[in-house]
Amino acid sequence: MISLPMLGVALVVGIAISLFQAVTQIQEMTLTFVPKIIAVFVAMILAAPWMTEKMIAFTHDIFSMIPTLTR
Repeated sequence: MISLPMLGVALVVGIAISLFQAVTQIQEMTLTFVPKIIAVFVAMILAAPWMTEKMIAFTHDIFSMIPTLTR
């Protein structure tokens, strides 16, 4: 769930670049990787507060379950 924003952005950017390459018949390998890396990095920066909140909530839930699991 936490990786969904980055994976979704990579999927959309990858499909858009593939369509662009198919239409223009440009088959440059760096054209596929550089925009995806930049888009995933931007998505990671934008989603960082949400991802941090989800990880903290998950960790809190795990630690609060410890007493019930040790009985």
